[in-house]
Amino acid sequence: MDQSSPSTSPAQTGLSNRGHLLTEQPNLNSQTLDQLSPLELVDLFNQEDAQTIRAIAAARESLAQAIELTAAALQKGGRLFYVGAGTSGRLGVLDAAECPPTFCTPPELVQGVIAGGAAALVRSSEGLEDLPDDGAAAIAHHKVHDLDVVVGITAGGTTPYVHGALEAARRRGAQTIFIACVPADQAKADADVAVRLLVGPEILAGSTRLKAGTVTKMALNILSTGVMVQLGKVYGNRMVDVSVTNSKLRDRALRILTDLTDLDRQAAANLLERSGQRVKLALLMHWSGLDAEVGEQHLATHQGDLRQAVLAAKGDREDRG
Repeated sequence: MDQSSPSTSPAQTGLSNRGHLLTEQPNLNSQTLDQLSPLELVDLFNQEDAQTIRAIAAARESLAQAIELTAAALQKGGRLFYVGAGTSGRLGVLDAAECPPTFCTPPELVQGVIAGGAAALVRSSEGLEDLPDDGAAAIAHHKVHDLDVVVGITAGGTTPYVHGALEAARRRGAQTIFIACVPADQAKADADVAVRLLVGPEILAGSTRLKAGTVTKMALNILSTGVMVQLGKVYGNRMVDVSVTNSKLRDRALRILTDLTDLDRQAAANLLERSGQRVKLALLMHWSGLDAEVGEQHLATHQGDLRQAVLAAKGDREDRG
């Protein structure tokens, strides 16, 4: 946990001078950036981007804590909110938007909140990040409560909008996660879990859409996927809760069924139809012999965990002799 707080809030400190922040410092390896050939530039990016892998490894324990905390909250009926401004906000919205098609989650389960709203996704609204009251207002608008988890994302660690949102979320009893690319002594935060992704100065000084953006996307990939695994949305390494909403996803669903069973593609298509286009239910029906209605009941009893539902169905069948 990273629960120490400065004598004044990050929103009140001298934000006009952020040169001490790791994300704002000049990168000694790119001092001749404007003189590099295209190939040299690509090589330099490749060299610097390797730091994202090391940063994720260094944050492994805090990321695991974030997964555990979030999964427990969602199992109790809570929601996950990503809050950020600029690139950080866009990355949160992106990760949230990908959860429904990948894991068949309702849109309200994982939500992205960005300073400036939807318009800020396609047009820079970075000036709005300096308004902590707007962050607090967003938390109130979404009626955040004590079962929810709010993830504040800020590369430099000082964004007032994010800190305002986190403070408001804590007042409402929500659990909080803080993701930043600077060490704790440069930007403190009162949060249940602090994930520090230290990738060092950017090739283009201060442009945190580069390494900081990349490592943040990696961390959010791990967080949301890890949570969904914990919630039983995955069987083996297959997305068995995939939402079959277009031809690509239908093809993926059929491949999952044919790969995990002895069915050919036509038989898999028939099974998918009988299951109401639900891959998880189709697998349970095939492996247990249950019809769709009873299979649904089994999945509900086991909180959607396919492996547990299959084991229980087999146990019931053995008990009946």
